[in-house]
Amino acid sequence: MTWKFDPTHSHVQFSVRHMMVATVKGHFGAFSAEAELDPSNLSQSKVSATADVASISTGVDQRDAHLRSGDFFDAEKFPHMQLVTTSIKANGEDLVVEANLTIRGVTKPVTLRGELLGPVKDPWGNQRIGVQLQGELDREEFGITWNQALETGGALVGKKVKLDLGAEFTKA
Repeated sequence: MTWKFDPTHSHVQFSVRHMMVATVKGHFGAFSAEAELDPSNLSQSKVSATADVASISTGVDQRDAHLRSGDFFDAEKFPHMQLVTTSIKANGEDLVVEANLTIRGVTKPVTLRGELLGPVKDPWGNQRIGVQLQGELDREEFGITWNQALETGGALVGKKVKLDLGAEFTKA
């Protein structure tokens, strides 16, 4: 079944350690997704999502500009990130999504876990479905290696990035 992406009820968020003592959170404001979802046969489902790297926001303009630069995402050369599922399955109550994630032209497999919500009928008679997923990745595996050593040991920016993805779809 084809489902239409609803960006107003969806999000692409991340968090990463700063100086080993704080967590910086951010999101991508421009993204899209295409879904062929069959809640009764998840193995036949497919999702493809793209985020506009230049839409990154952490709430600090100077930091966001640095994240768009060649030190991090290199948004001018690599304007988009893409996630394409390779497997979607239920594991009890949990949803397990295997996908290929491409950042800076580097594609690596990732595993996301979460839940499939719905389908439900909205007040206007439309069928809706939601997906909430979490996962993590090592940013250095995608060529995002910029960092600074701290005088007391450790690094300015953590290698591990936590992902929080949520998407809502309306049956086409």
